[in-house]
Amino acid sequence: MSQTLDTTFAALSDPTRRAILSMLLEDDMAVTDVAEPFEMSLAAVSKHLGILTKAGLISQEKRGRVKWCKLEPDALKGASIWMQGFGQFEELDMDAFERFLAVELEG
Repeated sequence: MSQTLDTTFAALSDPTRRAILSMLLEDDMAVTDVAEPFEMSLAAVSKHLGILTKAGLISQEKRGRVKWCKLEPDALKGASIWMQGFGQFEELDMDAFERFLAVELEG
């Protein structure tokens, strides 16, 4: 379990990889579409995808000539269970958080 957690948290430690996971929340994406918003080479994005794949957070499959990426939603279950063990992580009320930010940014 410790090795899996280490791999998961290492994969999540990079902002580019977290952005990729957020993009894949919507739907499966071709590797070239994943790479489009980033100012880096396709090879660099492919390295990030490889780390996410190794961690089990995404899967990749070839469909015809195109390689597709898919989010693996159960992959974060172990990390989530581990964090909940601390009992300090309460569910965040996003509406209240957005209202708080709106007030803070106005003032």
